Amino acid sequence: MGSVIENENGNGNEDLNQALLPKHRQQNKEDDLTTRVWVESKKLWHIVGPSIFSRVVSFSMNVITQAFAGHLGDVQLAAISIANTVIVGFNFGLLLGMASALETLCGQAFGAKRYHMLGIYLQRSWIVLFLCCFLLLPFYVFSTPFLKILGQPDDVAEQSGVVALWLIPLHFSFAFQFPLQRFLQCQLKTMVIAWVSLVGLVVNVVSSWLFIYVLDFGVIGAAVALDISWWVLVFGLYGYTAFGGCPQTWSGFSIEAFSGLWEFIKLSAASGVMLCLENWYYRILILMTGFLKNATLAVDALSICMTINGWEMMIPLAFFAGVGVRVANELGAGNGKAAKFAMIVSVVESTVIGLVFCALIVILHNKIAYIFSSSTDVLQAVDQLAFLLAITILLNSVQPVLSGVAVGSGWQGTVAYINLGCYYIIGLPLGIVLGWVFHWGVSGIWGGMIFGGTATQTMILAIITTRCNWEKEFSK
Repeated sequence: MGSVIENENGNGNEDLNQALLPKHRQQNKEDDLTTRVWVESKKLWHIVGPSIFSRVVSFSMNVITQAFAGHLGDVQLAAISIANTVIVGFNFGLLLGMASALETLCGQAFGAKRYHMLGIYLQRSWIVLFLCCFLLLPFYVFSTPFLKILGQPDDVAEQSGVVALWLIPLHFSFAFQFPLQRFLQCQLKTMVIAWVSLVGLVVNVVSSWLFIYVLDFGVIGAAVALDISWWVLVFGLYGYTAFGGCPQTWSGFSIEAFSGLWEFIKLSAASGVMLCLENWYYRILILMTGFLKNATLAVDALSICMTINGWEMMIPLAFFAGVGVRVANELGAGNGKAAKFAMIVSVVESTVIGLVFCALIVILHNKIAYIFSSSTDVLQAVDQLAFLLAITILLNSVQPVLSGVAVGSGWQGTVAYINLGCYYIIGLPLGIVLGWVFHWGVSGIWGGMIFGGTATQTMILAIITTRCNWEKEFSK
């Protein structure tokens, strides 16, 4: 009898253990997933956090210089703003995109532990971007007639042309600073970028005050202050790189940098086109709005929305850099599944942040313009555009991250074609039709460009990344 009870109790315990086993396995899986997400998030934010800070600082340096220049007069303020936004902005996007080729090459080389190649890739990028700067010089030299063609008043165009000439040193600083940033990001040396950016911001404030207020150099002083500030970033990052900060990846200048330039040029060009097509898209939006009836009010309202969107975009662009590095590192190390997981974590976290800002815009739809204007007409116009601004912020929390995945994987050429088709073959014509044919004004132009361009591009990139064979990407 006792043996029967013992056997029954034994079987009962065994059945109970079997019943509890799936729960334990499920709990272990959940704990394992939580740990993986936490570890990946730490790696991601090690790049994203300092990147957000450095991008906001760089964005702010231009704003601060314009603020200091504000007392010089309307024409001078317009000149520094137009030269910085139109002339420099046009070239900025192209060179920044070209430098992102390093996120692919350096990121994968670092993951594969081919450390010596990072220094070679950095020097190749310097060569390619420096030569490209010379090709882009006509935009600065002939900026006055170019701005007159765009409809700018003669006095503003003439003054902007003078400022543009003095901003040529700033233009050449991009060829060295952008590659240095990506070179260091791929090695997860991001804090030095943040610290150097902080030093550059302080120098910008001091030099702007000195040249504009103390030495009374006027609008030329504002341009020189920007030149100095951006070259401080170059020398700061190079000093860290060359004097002991990167012993594994920087061993000095090498003649090997001049080999394989054509392949490097093709990848850099694809990266530049990919990014600048997006950058120019929103600038075209503002230019198109200038041809509407009551254009001044429409441009004021849209400019406020684009400024808010620009500040918030620093966060997704930081994720763009972060996920590009993470995916490239994992692919270089042969971890296709880890690259996919890094992509998922990045998209989810950036989307959550985008949802928070989207909700804030919806809640504060009738108050967000108070930061920039007290005009009742402008406030009402911004209020009418607030929903489109919220949708743009939400889409922009996903799209740059997917573009970053493309950079980390080396798909820049494919994405460039996608951008061209979505933005300029679908989005732009749809915006024109809704804006002028259906008489929806700036809401029609912006809405058509968002849903026809940005939303379509985001959907296509999402399909490509979800269907990607990551093990095959590693073999490439």
